[in-house]
Amino acid sequence: MTNGHLDLIHRGSKLFDKLIVAIARNLDKGESLFSMKERKEMLEVMTQELSNVTVDTFEGLLMSYCIQQGANAVLRGIRAISDYEFELQMALMNRKMEPRVENVFMMPAEQYSYLSSRIVREIAKLGGPLTGLVPAMVEERVRERVARRHISATGKHLL
Repeated sequence: MTNGHLDLIHRGSKLFDKLIVAIARNLDKGESLFSMKERKEMLEVMTQELSNVTVDTFEGLLMSYCIQQGANAVLRGIRAISDYEFELQMALMNRKMEPRVENVFMMPAEQYSYLSSRIVREIAKLGGPLTGLVPAMVEERVRERVARRHISATGKHLL
């Protein structure tokens, strides 16, 4: 969860009567820093002031989940041309599978246009600063998890 994700959620909550932040299990990404349950708990805390936002997890096809939830749109953030190419392919495939669900793309706030969770993980693993990139609660938990994994792998504490 980066500040870019949180920005998208806050702005999306103003566009839709109800916004479900759906955390998908991505089998292609390998091991995540946090379990689905941990990610859900953090997101619930960070969005608790948004009365029309709920957080959920799912596995399988996004379009199946959307139909199950009665959703009529998917909100996705696009930072760069590379995101657009990938998201366009996904949106067209989603439309082919389920034409009742629209795809809505939103540009990030300028200060988050370079931000990705992959970059945040790399910075954290190398001990770099995360201030302004992720909410404070996430930074604390990321630092703790990275340090714990480092100790487990090397037997040495991070500086």
